[in-house]
Amino acid sequence: MFWFVVGLLLLTPNTNSASERPHIVFILADDVGWNDVGFHGSDQIPTPNIDALAYSGIILNQHYVQPICTPTRAALLTSRYPSNIGMQGIPIAGCEPRALPPGKLLPQYLKDLGYTTRIVGKWHLGFYKKEFTPTYRGFDSHLGYWNGLVNYYDHVYQDLIPVKMVKPFPAQGINITQSDIDWAGGDQLSGVDFHRNLLPALDLSGRYATDVFTEEAVNIIETHDLSSPLFLYLAHLACHSGNIGKLLEAPKDAVDKFGHIIEPNRKTFAAMMSKLDESVGKVVAALKSRGILQNTIIVFLSDNGAPTLNVGVWRNWGSNYPLRGVKVTQWEGGVRGVGVLWGAMLKNTSRVSSQLMHVTDWLPTLYTAAGGNLDDLQSAQLDGVDQWSALVDDTPSRREEVLLVLDERHNVSGLRIGHWKYVTGYRAGLDGYSGDIVLGTTDPPYNPEEVLQSDAGLALATVKLRASAADILRLRSQATVTCSSPVSSTPCNPEKGPCLFDLSVDPCEVNDLSAQHPNVVQKLTELLSKYSATLVPQLNEPYDPVRADPAKFNNIWSSWED
Repeated sequence: MFWFVVGLLLLTPNTNSASERPHIVFILADDVGWNDVGFHGSDQIPTPNIDALAYSGIILNQHYVQPICTPTRAALLTSRYPSNIGMQGIPIAGCEPRALPPGKLLPQYLKDLGYTTRIVGKWHLGFYKKEFTPTYRGFDSHLGYWNGLVNYYDHVYQDLIPVKMVKPFPAQGINITQSDIDWAGGDQLSGVDFHRNLLPALDLSGRYATDVFTEEAVNIIETHDLSSPLFLYLAHLACHSGNIGKLLEAPKDAVDKFGHIIEPNRKTFAAMMSKLDESVGKVVAALKSRGILQNTIIVFLSDNGAPTLNVGVWRNWGSNYPLRGVKVTQWEGGVRGVGVLWGAMLKNTSRVSSQLMHVTDWLPTLYTAAGGNLDDLQSAQLDGVDQWSALVDDTPSRREEVLLVLDERHNVSGLRIGHWKYVTGYRAGLDGYSGDIVLGTTDPPYNPEEVLQSDAGLALATVKLRASAADILRLRSQATVTCSSPVSSTPCNPEKGPCLFDLSVDPCEVNDLSAQHPNVVQKLTELLSKYSATLVPQLNEPYDPVRADPAKFNNIWSSWED
């Protein structure tokens, strides 16, 4: 009898086997604004492939990220609020000996479930020692760059070195921020930052970065050994600007498509966005061609809002309209990100979700989607929430509150609980409406048929019921944020005290209700104090331009402490 039972067990399919787990493709765009995709109501830049993914899946209209790149990527891969691990504030500089602290990351959790893990594109979580680079943090391979940006064709990164510090240059271990630095006339460290794992990828010089990353992602899909599930993290350079002097770059044929845009920089940005959209289409088509689209989860996000024309030397002419604020701010334009989820296993798709989500939620959510047991994550003290069942079944979000920003160096914070948004602190010149100044052209009418006939649209239609043009226009209308100023409104002055907004009626943060609802303000002030009690001070380190100089490494950015 014993051996009969054993035989039955051996013959019974293992529904949790690695080969049956869903493939996961996570596409992270860089500095793409709320108004830079068609499905949010913009006619200016057609994004038919991204839109097809959105209309066939779930449009995450209440998805929040961090206001700048390194903190968002840290939150994504650790499921921790950046302020709980010292990764809040300004991003990691090229010559800064700092990295994401040791600890288990999303790809390592997925490897425990049998996944092959690949990263293509941007890292920006530290590289001064090789053990902080992607292939030492859970990824099986990496083609891309380690810093926060590179030029699109020559793949050079220039690290700006301040000519002097406004405050005395800090001793080792004391935090610094951009506000402490006088950048005028500063020197630059310059070198190529394109790597295959630890080796420089100099053979790719001169090729457009978006195309390189797309081809690598497609090749990974086409050659993947299907005996294991795939986790592909495609972290695009687009639409982040390049270095000073090469802020915006795109192929001429792509730029020429946007004759209706008068402003030349916005025209080039539109071409960059078009190439990003083309990439999404090719990736989705590759999944279909390989026969694995029906068993793949696809996520498309932007890491933060667009810097538009306001943010430092790396502005990109993106648009967050009509949301208030830009990249680096706690306003909706900085932290309410473009978000889409697609998967054949999702129920009630082709919908606009108002479920509250945060970028920290993806680790436990995808771990559950991959068949993992949440008990495995108990010891990690994650800040993220498993949203998989809520997303699959279209039930209420498992989140009621989210810490949006907690930056003790700039004294800036943002919280959301329910429909209430709480804001303190101020970033001079960065708190207004952002992106409408690059609009105002005569845009072509939105074309649902272009969405349906896109590479992604055609591929997705083979797996799920094809949306109609009427469905597309209905969903687009639901996903478009409109703002109307109250007859009488109270402007917010976050330098003098906390501001309170009711996002259910005021998504553009026009009317400060703190005086009318002191009890809500008190509750959120206490909640902020709770988060502040667990804050780890920012881990910024003094720059090390002498040892980090790429000139010492054949003009290639390298792990200089090795």
